[in-house]
Amino acid sequence: MEALTQLSYALDTFYFLVSGALVMWMAAGFAMLEAGLVRAKNTAEILTKNVALFAIACIMFMLMGYNIMYPGDAASSWWPGISFLLGADNTVEAVVAGGEDAPYYSTMADFFFQVVFVATAMSIVSGAVAERMKLWSFLVFAVFMTGLIYPIQGYWKWGGGFLDAAGFQDFAGSGVVHLCGAAAALAGVILLGARKGKYGPNGEVRAIPGANMPLATLGMFILWLGWFGFNGGSELKISDVSEANSVAAVFVNTNMAAAGGVVAALLMARLIFGKADLTMALNGALAGLVAITAEPLAPSALWATGVGVIGGMLVVLAIITLDKLKIDDPVGAISVHGVVGMWGLLAVPFSNTDATFAAQLTGLTVIFAWTFTASFIVWLVLKMTMGIRVSEEEEYEGCDIGECGLEAYPEFTGSRGSAI
Repeated sequence: MEALTQLSYALDTFYFLVSGALVMWMAAGFAMLEAGLVRAKNTAEILTKNVALFAIACIMFMLMGYNIMYPGDAASSWWPGISFLLGADNTVEAVVAGGEDAPYYSTMADFFFQVVFVATAMSIVSGAVAERMKLWSFLVFAVFMTGLIYPIQGYWKWGGGFLDAAGFQDFAGSGVVHLCGAAAALAGVILLGARKGKYGPNGEVRAIPGANMPLATLGMFILWLGWFGFNGGSELKISDVSEANSVAAVFVNTNMAAAGGVVAALLMARLIFGKADLTMALNGALAGLVAITAEPLAPSALWATGVGVIGGMLVVLAIITLDKLKIDDPVGAISVHGVVGMWGLLAVPFSNTDATFAAQLTGLTVIFAWTFTASFIVWLVLKMTMGIRVSEEEEYEGCDIGECGLEAYPEFTGSRGSAI
């Protein structure tokens, strides 16, 4: 029996680590998606952001974020308290002791899985503020976001805080990860302002095409693949028949929601624009994935597809609406992760009888209000001190030259002031 327990522990730990590696690979997906959807003159800078934010997230979550999100003894259901550095892993004696409180996977595996989630939330911000934000201001914000803002609201649900006690359901993070990232992005975008030339003097919206659609499409497929680890790993266990079946159901529902989102976004684009818009299709896939993330286990495959369909429709309408409001989001991150993240949370009670609309609305409101307010304060302080926006000349020439001193595509760049 003891050997069987240890084998089960090893299997669940290995599954957790592999799932975390898949989610880590989503960092490449965000980097490629964003690099494809910005102009060529800003590519190196957006890639630098994605590499650096992942490293910052890992360090800050190790130093304090993980302990805030999962405190040993929380001060209250609202405030987890602050402690630093990771503790020791589980002992063999604790694992084989049995009982409900016996650990069934490594604490270090849990840290690895959770740290790639916080990096995902921060990656959402990078796309929304692209092409006009100072690199170092963004990286300073990443310190606060990954070390404090994200972990506190994560504690409220996944760490056993008051949202969890209130019955708020969020299986893998439509709210805790995606809405959180979008709220932080929205606060930054409001203070940052739109890109030069995005909106005309009479309110007209001017399209600013991305430089590399194959790269953006590759990024979407990497994210789609990584999402199986994102949602599948959140089942936390695979070492018995019931859990293995649950993981399989999560994989199928995750995939079907993405498929539904693609088709719906394509059809919406055809109805509104008269064309099959690739960028809308890409965001439709991501919208389906975000929508199903709050509850990928309970739905049937058909309903999971429906959740993705509604997400795909919503993201097209949200992108159009935000542009009309002159909220400039170059990659559609606020629409995909924020608007559709809300839909994902509200869709949970349709398939999960343990969820209520009141609890879901409470969680949605609290996560958005906390993240937006805390992020707005940090962005505002940064704006007043070191500044958050590059100069007009740097924006015109491209952030690659001004912030990184190099160009991503030097052999294809005609001049630093070109529109590409």
